[in-house]
Amino acid sequence: MTTLARRLNAFDATMIVMGGIIGSGIFINPYVVARQLHSTPLILAAWTAGGVVALLGAFVYAELAAIRPEAGGQYAYLRDAYHPAAAFMYGWALLLVVQSGGMAAVAVTFARYTIELTGLHLPEWVIATATLTVLTLINCLGVRSGSNTQTVLMLLKLLAIAMLLGAGLFFFGRSQMTLHPIVDGGGLLMRFAAAMTPVMFAYGGWQTATFMSGELVRPGRDLAIGLVAGVLGVIAIYVGVNVVCLMALGTNGLAATTTPASAVMRLAFGERGGQLIALGIAVSTLGFLSQGMLTAPRVYYAMANDKLFFSAVARVNPKTRVPIVAIALQGIVAIVIALSGTYEQILGYVVSTDFLFFGLTGLAIFRFRGHKAAHPIGTVIFVVACWLVVAGTVVAAPLNSAIGYAILIAGLPAYWFWHSRVSS
Repeated sequence: MTTLARRLNAFDATMIVMGGIIGSGIFINPYVVARQLHSTPLILAAWTAGGVVALLGAFVYAELAAIRPEAGGQYAYLRDAYHPAAAFMYGWALLLVVQSGGMAAVAVTFARYTIELTGLHLPEWVIATATLTVLTLINCLGVRSGSNTQTVLMLLKLLAIAMLLGAGLFFFGRSQMTLHPIVDGGGLLMRFAAAMTPVMFAYGGWQTATFMSGELVRPGRDLAIGLVAGVLGVIAIYVGVNVVCLMALGTNGLAATTTPASAVMRLAFGERGGQLIALGIAVSTLGFLSQGMLTAPRVYYAMANDKLFFSAVARVNPKTRVPIVAIALQGIVAIVIALSGTYEQILGYVVSTDFLFFGLTGLAIFRFRGHKAAHPIGTVIFVVACWLVVAGTVVAAPLNSAIGYAILIAGLPAYWFWHSRVSS
């Protein structure tokens, strides 16, 4: 039987981690946080706190990668720590909600920026579908082909961010940023919690690198390096972008615009600056799509390998050594959601579902190692933070959360169907 090929190294893992986190959100989300928190120290504290939680998560997942270096990453951790049903439901939610919904939304965002930049007279769905199809084909050519594409797009994405950070030099002598904290006891804690939802959403995605464990040359070492280095790099970028936005726009100005990155670039370099950052955002969204197409299909492959999904999904092409059916499945589901126009609604289900599994995965450390866990306090903080995000999201968006969990629970009969086929 043809198996996955181990062809990726620590640098590839770092690029995959950063590519999974940085999408278009950091170019847009700062204004959402600024509307909740009306002072520079609180805004920067929120973005730093989100980074700390993500870093704690990176340490947890690095330890798990050393214990369980199998293909599927988080799927394998949940399966071995709890029950195959828990792992299946994670894969089910990934395919129907978390990954596919996010990719569909980002594909449409890429299409909108492409139309704006090029003036193409094409419907958004045509460009979105074509983009997802091309990325599906690239990843079917082999893991190195998919990884190289992801790395190139990640480096271009970093170039766009460097351009935005460089704009901060233009405002250095006349910064609008003030460091006076606004102390507002009434509702401040609730506003900070509400601000953490978009922050944590923006930091999400680093865990998808674990899906590639079966294709890393030295999964325990390479994934640990990639997770820690990648998350640290993203923390520096995110805090830096927010500092630049606050320097250029001030707290009130940042809260007043829904396109902060474009506003900063226009102030610094005129209309051409706005066009350059629009190009950077388009590349960033494309990089996120490429990363998702590279990583998520390995979970569906692992599910099928466990005989809990269609057997064809476990098929590995003998020439390219990649799960081409699993990759095609991811592309098709994302295209269907993009065409249906339901992606924005599905995104509302993502946080409450995704962070529930983050917490469960963190606790898996204690299932495997008990009191010998390498970072017990950090792991507990990570798990509690994840479930606080879940609680905050459920309170803020109860209907979306309920729908997300209904889709998740619908995976139970699907699991028992596949399980009964294996048992019979």
